[in-house]
Amino acid sequence: MARFLILTATSGTNRELADVFATSAASKGHDADVVDLAEMDLPMFTMARSKNPDESPDISELVSTMTQADAWVVIAPEYNGSMPPTLNNVIAWMSTSMDWQDFRSLCTGKPVGLATHSGGGGAHVIMAMRQQFSYIGADVMGRACLSGKNKEVNPETIEAMIDNLAR
Repeated sequence: MARFLILTATSGTNRELADVFATSAASKGHDADVVDLAEMDLPMFTMARSKNPDESPDISELVSTMTQADAWVVIAPEYNGSMPPTLNNVIAWMSTSMDWQDFRSLCTGKPVGLATHSGGGGAHVIMAMRQQFSYIGADVMGRACLSGKNKEVNPETIEAMIDNLAR
């Protein structure tokens, strides 16, 4: 049994997709938690804010949840050919609020699956997330889940991703 953390960068259809991943994982006997990064409502990252303890958010609960997970599924829509600000923002806060060695150990070797529900198909956000998560040391799986208004979610893709991430 694996423990999954499913991060969704936005509410709405991407949150719904996160719930589908969580249900699929649970049906296979795994634990699955969904965290909606938009609900965290983090302040926009700036270097000045990161150096001011009064303006830096406490993300220790998120970091703890990420640490305890065996694998992550990151779900985000495409924003202007890249990742949405909520996802970039949380990565920036994590990379500066933690000791860099702790941040590196959190990410290094972590199995990560990528998914999207995007109006424009989502290929660009998958490429951007693949680059970002590979850069921070995660083991990003090759298969991704792309869906949108013109492409339904493939349940077989979700099941295969869960099975491969649980290994």
